[in-house]
Amino acid sequence: MDSAKPPVLSRQRLFLALLPDDGVRRQLAAHAEQWRWPAGCVRYAPQDWHATLHFIGAVASEKVRAIATAAALPFQPFDLVFDQPRLWPRGLAVLCASELPAALTSLHQALGQALGALDLALDKRPYVPHVTLARHADAAIPPPACKPVLWPVRGFALVVSTGLKAPRYRVLRQYL
Repeated sequence: MDSAKPPVLSRQRLFLALLPDDGVRRQLAAHAEQWRWPAGCVRYAPQDWHATLHFIGAVASEKVRAIATAAALPFQPFDLVFDQPRLWPRGLAVLCASELPAALTSLHQALGQALGALDLALDKRPYVPHVTLARHADAAIPPPACKPVLWPVRGFALVVSTGLKAPRYRVLRQYL
């Protein structure tokens, strides 16, 4: 067995996401520095920051092409404002958007319909766009005031979780 070759995975853990550009990453980094992080907290690296549109989960590798094709939908650019630092259950520190632009709502719904047509199970909870900043952050203290992070969204991506610490994610296809 050649140990230099990566293993061929029969299942891939996928999601559709908004990916920040460098300017948005700088804003998110400035925001993250305003938190007080406890010992043992696992902060996400800037290259791992994203806002999930739909978590797809583990799918057979042979379905990836159909998912990538189904997600190729018309896209209308929009601006998203992240302005709500929050601590969520299970120790997640997140930055949320207080308002959903109509174009984001339309994109989320259209992608959901496209994925549903492939018989993929979708999250039934209300969509809450957010960026996860850290895990194991139960004792983190968010900043008392939050300068909004303005995210000009010009596309989205189909992403696979690598199962590695770095890089945590790999883009399979971009939709601009």
